[in-house]
Amino acid sequence: MDIRHFKTFKSIVEEGNFSNAAMKLGYTQSTVTSQIQQLEQELSIKLFEKIGRNMVLTDLGKEMIPYANELLNTVKKIEGIGKVGDKITGELKIAVAESLMSYKLQNVLSMFKEKAPNVKLSMVSLNCYTIKTMLANGELDLGLMYDVGSKNESLSAVKLSDFNVTLVCSPQFEQEKLDFCEPNHKINTSLIINPVESVYRKIIENYFLDKNILLNNTIELGSIEAIKKCVASNLGISFLPSFTVEEELSNGTLKELKVGCVDAKITAIYGYHKNKWISPALSLFIELVREDFNII
Repeated sequence: MDIRHFKTFKSIVEEGNFSNAAMKLGYTQSTVTSQIQQLEQELSIKLFEKIGRNMVLTDLGKEMIPYANELLNTVKKIEGIGKVGDKITGELKIAVAESLMSYKLQNVLSMFKEKAPNVKLSMVSLNCYTIKTMLANGELDLGLMYDVGSKNESLSAVKLSDFNVTLVCSPQFEQEKLDFCEPNHKINTSLIINPVESVYRKIIENYFLDKNILLNNTIELGSIEAIKKCVASNLGISFLPSFTVEEELSNGTLKELKVGCVDAKITAIYGYHKNKWISPALSLFIELVREDFNII
């Protein structure tokens, strides 16, 4: 029997359906269905049955849950033998989106250094499209990025979290005289934003295009810290992940502007090549990331 099939079974139970389990595991839904069918054939029992449009657990499927949990816990313990602390060695090459690198990974990196001090960790900040390409080409062990572009079948991708995006300005900005929700007008300010590959830049530029809202120009910067300082100096406005401007909004260095795409979200994921060997070092790093983002 394939242990992965039991992991898939457990994920379906936890996530409530096949599609959510597929998203969590980085599989296609057809792969999840196939794995469950193989498991049912090997066990000679029916684990799920279709009721209406939903696949629900059979009575035997419900009986399977504690056994599957026990099996997977045992496997986890076996995998951990000899693979803890300073016994983990090797190299790890990871690429991360700049905002995630700067604001979301400090705890993970600190814990990884403590648990695996002998691993040579190489990290680089890149745009999400470049990360996906490098993962597909086998140039990286892991990528932490936003969900952009079309799905690459060679990659396993797991959702970490959805994040809000906020339009911000300087406290000196005369926001009451300007409307970023009303269409068909020009606003006398600049958009200070990351390069064109930025997923949140695409959101705000598409919004302005759809609303026919024109700004003076775009100032393109590669650093979110540089962007925030320019905005605080009243050189323009910016559209950034909310978690990157929490402190500034709290202390009054920046102010939030109302905008019609206020419900816009970006989805953070981690990904790796499906054929990549999950080394002890990579397994530990992924485990720490999942714990930090509260993914069970």
